[in-house]
Amino acid sequence: MKIKMRFMAIAAVLSVAMVTAGMGFAATLDDVKARGELKCGVGQQLPGFAFADSQGNFRGFDVDFCRATAAAIGVKVKFFPLSAKERFPALQSGEVDVLWRNTTWTFSRDVNLGFDFAGVNYYDGQGFMVRKSLGVKNAKELDGATVCMNAGTTTELNLATYFRAHKMKFEPVLFEKSEEVRQAYEAGRCDIYTTDASGMAAQRSAMKNPGEHVILPEIISKEPLGPVTRQGDSQWNDVVRWVLNALIIAEELGVTQSNAQSMGDNSTDPTVRGLLGKSGTYGEDLGLTNAWALNAIKAVGNYGEIFERNIGKNTPLGLERGLNALWTDGGLQYAPPIR
Repeated sequence: MKIKMRFMAIAAVLSVAMVTAGMGFAATLDDVKARGELKCGVGQQLPGFAFADSQGNFRGFDVDFCRATAAAIGVKVKFFPLSAKERFPALQSGEVDVLWRNTTWTFSRDVNLGFDFAGVNYYDGQGFMVRKSLGVKNAKELDGATVCMNAGTTTELNLATYFRAHKMKFEPVLFEKSEEVRQAYEAGRCDIYTTDASGMAAQRSAMKNPGEHVILPEIISKEPLGPVTRQGDSQWNDVVRWVLNALIIAEELGVTQSNAQSMGDNSTDPTVRGLLGKSGTYGEDLGLTNAWALNAIKAVGNYGEIFERNIGKNTPLGLERGLNALWTDGGLQYAPPIR
């Protein structure tokens, strides 16, 4: 009941913001161009996905999608690290133009909270992490456990549903920031850490002794993570959606950060030429230049390059492509054609 009440309270706050804001955000692309800067909401110090390095430079999987969006428009980008609690009010109020921040696409968020999702850049699911010393082999051994997690997320509801279905009890230990959850778990304040599996891999990589912790095999939910915009601005949602699609298509076609310019100049393939602005008016139709996708790819590479550079098997996270492989390789990443 407390979890449901918390979600209802968030919805109420956002509803007020929607009424106050009205339709004032129906020209986000024009606003971004006028200020010469994209205000991009990202996660807070989530290794591999969004974090500031020792020099204060933002890096990560989601960060690269922000950079790609800014490059497609031809503007600079400013990053806004947001907690789960802060992200939706920041978007609705206009503090940020878009969320490229591990946010699950759900019915209630899409329909009731005044947002539009522009696609899925990472297919994920919620899981559990425990210390190896506990000797736990699967999630059904977790009855009576204390569980560290983020407040105000789908994680709470998923956990309650799973434990209730298996007639188990748990004691929640809630924190606003992911870094706080990790620190509490690592300090022994709870038995279990639960969040999206990718997030657990990211947080484990930042622990003092990552090898002492194991992610259990059970995945208890569907967590399609993707970019979010405000409702009422279909042009802006189109821009964000097609930046994501263009990066996926680029991987399909073998267009990379290093060869994008030469392929644009020399390819006779009509699909490649359309993607890279050498034929058609696709960029103009979006309100951009026809080099929009070319510029995005030159800035950060294609989808596969972004994945492998930030979170792939040769990074501290060591994530396999899995569901996030291209559809031609047995995954779910599939973009509509540009034609």
